Amino acid sequence: MIARILSVLLLAYALGFAIFATTLGQPAAADAPATEAAVVLTGGAGRLEQGFRVMREQKARRMLVSGTDPLVTKADLARRNRGQGAILRCCVDLGTEAKDTRSNAEETGRWLKQQKLRSVRLITSDWHMRRARYEFRRVLGSDTLVVPDAVRTEPRFLTLFGEYNKYVLRRLAVWVDV
Repeated sequence: MIARILSVLLLAYALGFAIFATTLGQPAAADAPATEAAVVLTGGAGRLEQGFRVMREQKARRMLVSGTDPLVTKADLARRNRGQGAILRCCVDLGTEAKDTRSNAEETGRWLKQQKLRSVRLITSDWHMRRARYEFRRVLGSDTLVVPDAVRTEPRFLTLFGEYNKYVLRRLAVWVDV
C-alpha cells in the first residue's frame, strides 16, 4: 500500500515537472494593458533591458529594479545601458532590500503603496515567472493588477528542475503555514 502511494506521488511529481517545464511564462501580449509601474527582478539576462523597453514604449510610468545590490547606483546602470539615462533619472527606483523572490514581492508591495500605484508589470525570466507571480499575488492581493511579462530564455534542465522544486516547496510551505 505504501509503495503504491509513493508511486502515485512520484508520478504526480514527474507529471507536474513536465507541465512546469513545457508551460513557462510568456512575454506580455502586445495588447496587454499598460500599467502604472514595472518591476524588474534582478538576477537574469535581458530583464533590465525589457524593463527599459516597457518604459520607452510607455507601457508603464515608473520602474522599480528590485533586489539591486546596494553598491549599484543609477550612474552605474546608465553606463551599462547606454541611452537610458533620462529614464533612469526620471522614473526608476532601485530597491536594495530584496534578497529572494518573496522579499522582491514584499519590497514591491511597500514601493507600490508609497507611490500610490495599483497596477504593475512583472518582469522576470520565463522559468522564474510562475513562482514570482505566486509570491506577488500573495503579497499584493487581488486589489493590484499584475501583468506578467516574461523574458524568454533557454533554461538548462538543472535550472528548470531547481526552480520547480523551489515552487513546489514554497507552495507546500504556504499550505502548511510555515
